[in-house]
Amino acid sequence: MVNHCANPECCKPLHYLREGRVYVFDVTRTVTGTGERTTRRMEHFWLCGACSESYLLEQVEDRTVRITPRTKRVVSATMMPYKAAHPIAS
Repeated sequence: MVNHCANPECCKPLHYLREGRVYVFDVTRTVTGTGERTTRRMEHFWLCGACSESYLLEQVEDRTVRITPRTKRVVSATMMPYKAAHPIAS
């Protein structure tokens, strides 16, 4: 069960899902006391609103989850919304 922000530097408690972002990953964990037995299961992670603006969660090759900074997207002139050059007279 998710009860706090997945950012270890934040750890804001989860009270409502009004802000932030929930992630679901298929995670592999090693079970202690059973030798080298591993288990796979779906786990939920939550980044609070402030952290989700700066970071995202991703799953790496060994099926563990890590927090990484978001890259800033450069908006070019071709991606800008269309604006008419002249207003249309009615």
